[in-house]
Amino acid sequence: MAEKATAVTPDEWDAWKSFLSMRRHLDTALERQLQRDADISGAEYAVLTSLFDAPDRMLRAGELGATLAWEKSRVSHQVSRMEKRGLVERRTCDTDARGTWIGITPDGSRAVLKATREHGRTLRDLFFDVVTPAELNTLQAVFDRVQGVAEPVACEGQPSD
Repeated sequence: MAEKATAVTPDEWDAWKSFLSMRRHLDTALERQLQRDADISGAEYAVLTSLFDAPDRMLRAGELGATLAWEKSRVSHQVSRMEKRGLVERRTCDTDARGTWIGITPDGSRAVLKATREHGRTLRDLFFDVVTPAELNTLQAVFDRVQGVAEPVACEGQPSD
């Protein structure tokens, strides 16, 4: 069995730096679009889309955290801020007194629908129109492979709801 290289080569560092720079610029542009068009942050959009796509438009707090790959405290703080804005609501779990359901409100649904229209256009302009279909297929394969390796490491030690 061949031994894995441990040092990162200069070409690998250059590729990594390009990836990080691209991700930062793309994240910034998408964040600005969400703020401008729907007055929500990227974190709020992530929560709202997760809830909007969920059965009955609600998830247990632990499920929401797992979906977003967030720690329990981050979910709790984010939901508290969004609850104050009327975008989500907490509900007690009838079958488990310790559990909490997080549900999207009508205002939250309106915000995510408003944001998604322009978000899709912005994604198209900044990403999908920049890569060819073949490149997109390659990127998808790479993203899935890297996520398959990174996800178990990221999830170690995360408590459930």
